[in-house]
Amino acid sequence: MLTTPSRQAAVLGSPIAHSLSPALHTAAYRALGLSHWSYGAHEVKASGLGRFVAGLGPRWVGLSLTMPLKEAAFEVADEVSDLAREVGAINTLVRRADGGWSGHNTDVYGVSQALRDAGCAQTTSAVVLGSGATARAVVAALASLGCVKVTFAVRSTAREATVDQARRAGLEVSVVGLGQVWDLLGDTHVVVSTLPPGALPGNTLPENLWTGRVQRRGPRPVGHLLLDVVYTGWPTPLARTFHEAGASVVSGLDMLVHQAAEQVHLMTGLCPPVDEMRAAGLAEMGAS
Repeated sequence: MLTTPSRQAAVLGSPIAHSLSPALHTAAYRALGLSHWSYGAHEVKASGLGRFVAGLGPRWVGLSLTMPLKEAAFEVADEVSDLAREVGAINTLVRRADGGWSGHNTDVYGVSQALRDAGCAQTTSAVVLGSGATARAVVAALASLGCVKVTFAVRSTAREATVDQARRAGLEVSVVGLGQVWDLLGDTHVVVSTLPPGALPGNTLPENLWTGRVQRRGPRPVGHLLLDVVYTGWPTPLARTFHEAGASVVSGLDMLVHQAAEQVHLMTGLCPPVDEMRAAGLAEMGAS
């Protein structure tokens, strides 16, 4: 006779087929001996989030949220953590004892842990490519590492909510165009890209970027660190360019694993098996 899972969780978003979350969370359940827990994936648009959550039974303990649901989740959460409210994004809903839902943000933890794992336990300044919801999580993570100055490199104008959040965190803020980012690498050693692949001007980076542009205006990025939140189609053109120039490069998988691990902790109350989750993510990426 089949055993019905006693606890259920899932990742929601649109699109969702590419998500590694089921592989990461399922690996965690297996390592933790939670044989009666299951984790799935559901295509849910922002307009349907409230209806989906309202239809969940008592066995549901948690939800991971990806785009475009991180802001819509404020409408369904019964309580919201201070951090999630500050960054304006909820990526985790956890069932409360009274049946309601508490909203959290584990992206900030994911970014900070990925940077720490790469040897960046502290930084005074950083460049952030993009200014959307993910950039706000990056800003909060940078502030926790002692950052006092952030430069947003954007295509047109930086989102006001992100700039305001950075200033509330006590950071000095400047904004430049994406094409100007290479001029900043002489003074700033930490770069975090929240952009999709191909979002930089011209969609690709010129092969002679460092010899033709950066070396005329500043040093090569040896000793620099790039965290690119993208984890599919790796390495991205940006990651490849930094790597070939001698910089340390961290993929979005590291951030994803750590934010998922914190979700496992919030939903189960147990210490997450990070190494097993990372291995599962790598195996899933290799299989696809």
